[in-house]
Amino acid sequence: MIDVLKSLFRPQAAARAEVPPDVAIAALLVEAGRADGRYGEAERHAVAHLLEDMLDLAPTAAADLRDRGEAAQGEAADLVRFTRVVKFALDERERIALIEGLWHLVLIDHHRDPHEDALLRRLPPLLGISDHASAAARRRVLARAERDGADT
Repeated sequence: MIDVLKSLFRPQAAARAEVPPDVAIAALLVEAGRADGRYGEAERHAVAHLLEDMLDLAPTAAADLRDRGEAAQGEAADLVRFTRVVKFALDERERIALIEGLWHLVLIDHHRDPHEDALLRRLPPLLGISDHASAAARRRVLARAERDGADT
């Protein structure tokens, strides 16, 4: 009886584990873009641009991956299926770069929503990033945004 019950859950668990790392990264970026309830062209463009930079993709490939990430994020019951894949697929430096990308998306509208803050507090431990490293990543993104804002 127990074996029958276990077999019912195995196919679903295997299907959830099959998210490719690039789609998992895209889905997490999309989640950050959608965290405040607004996901417009600025966020979509930023997700694609981050994917270009992070994964060294051509613009059309990055846009396609963003679309796949949007679909995966929209269908996901939780973010653990993505964070688990990313945690084991990327080294620490790459995961910290992802955290910086997530902060960039959250700050794109120059306003920190409580839902965005909650997301960026929840994700680093799931990605194996310390609070200290996450805070340093946030400070770097804020400094870049301030510097870039002063340049315009």
